[in-house]
Amino acid sequence: LKVRVVRSSPPSSQFKATFQESYQVYKRYQMVVHKDPPDKPTINQVRLVPVSFEDPQFQSSFNQSATLFAKYQMAVHKDTPSECGENEFTRFLCDSPLEAENPPNGPECGYGSFHQQYWLDGKIIAVGVIDILPYCVSSVYLYYDPDYSFLSLGVYSALR
Repeated sequence: LKVRVVRSSPPSSQFKATFQESYQVYKRYQMVVHKDPPDKPTINQVRLVPVSFEDPQFQSSFNQSATLFAKYQMAVHKDTPSECGENEFTRFLCDSPLEAENPPNGPECGYGSFHQQYWLDGKIIAVGVIDILPYCVSSVYLYYDPDYSFLSLGVYSALR
């Protein structure tokens, strides 16, 4: 048995070189131990979208995200439709006091507020609202399609 400590942040060349293999071990573990289905969202089905009405990806997915938010709020938190409309969604999860920043020594996506969208079969099934800051990532909120609760997307998102 050989054990290596590999720097993950910032990602070292060893980390980058072994990422896919490590991910496959994680996925097998999740399927065997936690009985995750093989079609659980993968890294290729997660999109990091800046929270900005000027961003084309944010604009094109806004209605789908807002509809999913309302479905989640009504099913999980028993909100009424008037408590989780488009205005409430925008106020709660789109209006951020953070300003986007892209310093040359920062992450490729830059700093600011993001919607981490989980896609399956062409539709959003979960959204993690996160703030990426110089020294941390802050999870603000996660909502998901209750029809996919068996995928434990909150746990998957936290681990990711």
